[in-house]
Amino acid sequence: RLKLGASTFEIAAILTLEPERGANFFNIAPRLFMNVDDVAATGLVQTGSRVWHYLYAAGAPEKVTALEAWAKGKMERGQRVENLESGRPEVRGAIERAQRFLGLTALLAAILAGVAIALGTRRFVERHLDGCAVMRCFGATQNRLLLLFGGEFVLLGLAACAVGTLIGFIAQFFIAEILGGLLRADLPAVSMLPALQGFLVGLVLLLGFALPPLVQLKNVPAVRVIRRESGATSGSALAVYVAGLLSLSGLLNWQAGDIVLGITVVGGFGIAVAVFAIVAWVALRFVASGAVARRLGANSIAMRYGLANLRRHARGNAIQVASLALGLTAVLLLTFTRNDLVDAWRRSSPPDAPNRFLLGVQPDQLAEVKAFFTSRRIAVPDLNPMVRGRLTAVNGSKVGESDFTEERARRLVEREFNLSFAEQPPAHNTIVAGKWFAPGTREISAEEGIAKTLGWKLGDELTFAVGGESFSARVTSLRKLRWDSMKVNFFVIGPTSLVGRFPASYISAFRLAPGDEPLINELTARFPNLTVVDVGAALKQAQGIVDQVINAVQVVFMFALGAGLLVLYSALVATEDERRREAAVMRVYGAARAQVTG
Repeated sequence: RLKLGASTFEIAAILTLEPERGANFFNIAPRLFMNVDDVAATGLVQTGSRVWHYLYAAGAPEKVTALEAWAKGKMERGQRVENLESGRPEVRGAIERAQRFLGLTALLAAILAGVAIALGTRRFVERHLDGCAVMRCFGATQNRLLLLFGGEFVLLGLAACAVGTLIGFIAQFFIAEILGGLLRADLPAVSMLPALQGFLVGLVLLLGFALPPLVQLKNVPAVRVIRRESGATSGSALAVYVAGLLSLSGLLNWQAGDIVLGITVVGGFGIAVAVFAIVAWVALRFVASGAVARRLGANSIAMRYGLANLRRHARGNAIQVASLALGLTAVLLLTFTRNDLVDAWRRSSPPDAPNRFLLGVQPDQLAEVKAFFTSRRIAVPDLNPMVRGRLTAVNGSKVGESDFTEERARRLVEREFNLSFAEQPPAHNTIVAGKWFAPGTREISAEEGIAKTLGWKLGDELTFAVGGESFSARVTSLRKLRWDSMKVNFFVIGPTSLVGRFPASYISAFRLAPGDEPLINELTARFPNLTVVDVGAALKQAQGIVDQVINAVQVVFMFALGAGLLVLYSALVATEDERRREAAVMRVYGAARAQVTG
């Protein structure tokens, strides 16, 4: 039985997981749940009580967005709206990186599919040149031919997009099953918007990359029936890629949900196609040039014939080389990006990350606390000094809540900052602007995120009030922190001579192995003023979310990898028919199998 305020309660259950507990890592006191109807009897809620009220909302995205907009228009002091974009940094960072990777994957898969379609259509056109010439002899007009083949591709596109959309619709249930552990709840109902996006992208891919070469079929002359060299494909592959990229750009940007990413990828690959094609054409012309060919083929008929063939089909071969290069570039880019992404997630939330915070260590206790850890064979954690101070002025001008419009900035200015002092930057911090202060100076280093929120710049003079005193110092460097590292971080760090003269306590983060939990009771019994915060549950939850996101990324990566392999295959078989005919002619003239293979 537990006495709470004016009432006594019986403990009915022990909770091992509280899903939203991780929203605040410094819930220091133990928590309990009680029936809301029993709160009044405790007498705890009265004037001066510290009470927070949370409203959790779930529903369709558009309704949640509307609720956020409504709530933000009515918020009063101390109230705020939180979601995955503005809440826990370690989860927000993982999801933002995953969104960008998935957007990149979708863009590359679509571009790769477009290249495969262009190569496949080119082969289709070459196979149907003779048939079109015969139809022209029997009176078929150019418009009739274009309508015939264009209609065929439209029907093919509608059927293919319908099947692809259906497969995607079914596949998302498997991905949803993988992601189900993220929320421990039912995911939102399936939306038709992604299906519509996929269907439109598929159609535009097919028509944008297939129609330009199909237009060549209507220009085939009837004389090709007796003169095969007439009406050959013009090899306007560059026009094919330009037309396809222009028609796709808008849809891909819409689908990726990131205009900058869309423009970068589409523009980058458009330039890459041109560069690859030019470099391939120049290289092939050089290798197959007279002097080089004679030198390379001096002792080999197969080599001499192969080089001559490269020269004869330089434009078509350049297209094939560029397509292979583009496919390999996309596959390697996805592979490296995915590996870097997964490694970054693993590093940010490693299995040996700290799972306890130690607060309130006094300066005269440092040696004893370190000795305690040493005697219990636990790695001695770094103990960082912490000074509590309030920002009062920037460049001599007083600052307050009314000077800011952003809710987070107003909250930061209202509260006390955790300041620290050190002579070297923490190992898990990176200096991104300016330089670290020298000992004995009136300079400080600020975290880049808070500097951006509060409008601080290098050279600004900040004034902090600590107890009954104050000090001023210039910002000489900005640091990038890894908030998801579970290590101790500070917004502002100054030299010992400046900040170290104020009363400080020490804080640390360390890892406690399973089974060593009784040591915490021993630690707090020996040092009653210390507070140990268990963030193991929150860390486990964050690691679980990251693992689930990694699984989802792996599934989508395998799909994109399949699209890349399709492009490579299309590039390799694009000239198969032509090479078969050439091999047959060589066999007629007495070439051996080994020579043809060579």
